[in-house]
Amino acid sequence: MDHADPLADTPATTTNPRRDWVTRRAKTLSLLTLDTASWCAGFLVATWARYEFGITPRQCASALGAALVCAVVHTAIEQVRFTARGRHPVGSVGEARDLAGTAVLAAAVALAALLPMAARPIPASVPVMGGAVALLLMGGGRVTYRWRRDRDVRPARSADRALVYGVDAASERLVRVLLGDPSGGYLPVGLLDDDPDKQGLRLEGLRVLGGRRQLEQAVHRTRASTVIFSIDGSDAELMRDVRSRTLQAGAAFKVLPPVRELLDRPVTATTVRDLHITDLLGRSQRVAELTVERGGLAGRRVLVTGAGGSIGSELCRQIARCDPGELMMLDRDESALHALQMSLHGRALLDGPELILADIRDADGIARIIAERKPDIVFHAAALKHLTLLQRHPGEAVKTNVQGTLNVLEACRDVAEFVNISTDKAANPVSVLGYSKRITERLTAHYADRFAGAFLSVRFGNVLSSRGSVLTAFQAQVGAGLPITVTHPDVTRYFMTVQEAVHLVLQAAVIGRGGEALVLDMGEPVRIAEVARRLAAEASRPTEIVFTGLRPGEKLHEDLFGVDEVDNRPLHPLISHVRVPALAPDELARLDPYGDPGELVKRLAACCDDNAARFTALPSPR
Repeated sequence: MDHADPLADTPATTTNPRRDWVTRRAKTLSLLTLDTASWCAGFLVATWARYEFGITPRQCASALGAALVCAVVHTAIEQVRFTARGRHPVGSVGEARDLAGTAVLAAAVALAALLPMAARPIPASVPVMGGAVALLLMGGGRVTYRWRRDRDVRPARSADRALVYGVDAASERLVRVLLGDPSGGYLPVGLLDDDPDKQGLRLEGLRVLGGRRQLEQAVHRTRASTVIFSIDGSDAELMRDVRSRTLQAGAAFKVLPPVRELLDRPVTATTVRDLHITDLLGRSQRVAELTVERGGLAGRRVLVTGAGGSIGSELCRQIARCDPGELMMLDRDESALHALQMSLHGRALLDGPELILADIRDADGIARIIAERKPDIVFHAAALKHLTLLQRHPGEAVKTNVQGTLNVLEACRDVAEFVNISTDKAANPVSVLGYSKRITERLTAHYADRFAGAFLSVRFGNVLSSRGSVLTAFQAQVGAGLPITVTHPDVTRYFMTVQEAVHLVLQAAVIGRGGEALVLDMGEPVRIAEVARRLAAEASRPTEIVFTGLRPGEKLHEDLFGVDEVDNRPLHPLISHVRVPALAPDELARLDPYGDPGELVKRLAACCDDNAARFTALPSPR
């Protein structure tokens, strides 16, 4: 049975049940009248043709009698089919298929009844020819009904006339929805596609008018004010080229999000959005290729530390959809917890047990919380992450990233799974941030050997549009009318969306093995200067790009793997598993967060080198 669509027979909402019942009955009676009249006309035409355009009143009456019998058989078959399988929208392909089958069966019944008769009331050829004519008339009536209904529900003339670039499944759905939404803001007037095989193709009555080279001509010819880009999985270069041609033609440029973003919601007129800078970064998301078994979280008690951050908050939103037994969200930032609860529930009374205001630096407090709440799975996202600040204040990295993680690990001896959120800066680290996160990976590996649960880390690159990310900083500079500051013309970074990051973290809870670090294949690194240039080109006023030089602790190019790590992908083609050498907490005893910063940085670096001489073992800080 067809899915509900804009061509369905009944309204989406009911305001007067009695009136709607009468409307449905009237429509059913109209179809019954159409089908009966079609059978009568078909048999009359077939009889008239059989007798070479001259029939007697008796022959006419016989033909009409046989036609009425076929109409009754047709109605009975339709009723049986409706009871058993339901019905399709009037004028749809599914209804046409069923209508043809019913007409053939009715004509076959009439023919089977006629053949054994010695004195046939009508020629045996009449059911065959008459059935074909009747089917043509019934189909024509339904097509006319659909055409009139489509015309009535088309967007108002005040809607923006739009060309749709790209002919695929998503754009077909979009065109159908836009044409069937009288309150929609866009009226499709044509299609564009560079594929030669699609030239001249018609879709929902709209014709492919050419490719991108004919875009300007098509805009002027159709008087379109908007071009909607709709090609799933297209590269950023194509999008930039089409956008440039659209703006040159004087039209607005809009984007239909990729199919991966539409899986949980239908395509509507509001789905069309403005271009995001992330659409132009030159890398395709891998999130659609990561299948996550979300059932592994159903019914389980889940704790997320750093729940108010960019990764933590998205983790909570994704986990909440997996029907966990309990979702506990821990953060030291009360405002962040307020915003998170608002995003989850549309209200933020801050009175539920799911919100936990606590600091991972408080070892006793964290131990008490985990002992009382007894989580099955812990996602540890709490951390300080700004490289330059931590380079100046290494003691804070020790207290939060190192000792805070150690506090959480010590308290999680009874959890089934522990996932530590790390960063690509932990591979061959040269900064305080990288050192501290590498140490957390090694501490997690140590506890994987000590405890029964699966303790592992997840390592990924820069998260687009997260708080403090380079893209967010660039957009703020452009918005303020300031120059965009880039450290070096050749600096590159790995980027991923927050959706990719969360998919990887959730996947880690399913396929990760204790003592590992999981690394997502993030494609090719992106040149930061190129991102800055694209943002500058999007700015409403001229924007300068200023190169400031690499800061202490920054690399020109990031690494995904350490010098001794092997890219091994045993379970998923996009996820690498690397073994992490364990680091005992005793070896952190001489990391004095209040000591000399220079000496502290050296000791952090030494803790990352498993071949270096170890410090004298002293009692654990916990």
